[in-house]
Amino acid sequence: MTIKEAQETVDQWITTTGVRYFNELTNTAILMEEVGEVARIMSRKYGEQSFKKSDEAVDLGDEMADVLFVLICLANQTGIDLTSSLEKNLVKKNIRDSDRHKNNPKLK
Repeated sequence: MTIKEAQETVDQWITTTGVRYFNELTNTAILMEEVGEVARIMSRKYGEQSFKKSDEAVDLGDEMADVLFVLICLANQTGIDLTSSLEKNLVKKNIRDSDRHKNNPKLK
């Protein structure tokens, strides 16, 4: 699935099953909540916190997909073409960071 197809698929789901988009502020809050759920799993799986019984069955990929879904909702609501935005962002990063990471002694 391309990013464009993902944006179209999410829009189709929202306008049928989801009825309508939540407003942008609500979706921003939901995005923060979903990112927090990813952070919780990461801190337990890769960090120093231990899993609680209620966290043991969580699926990191599913939680990341929740983040992506809400981010796509926000892009759709605000008229952002994520494919174009990502392409532009990568050009920016390639120019700005062409030597930055290679010359970073912390990364050697």
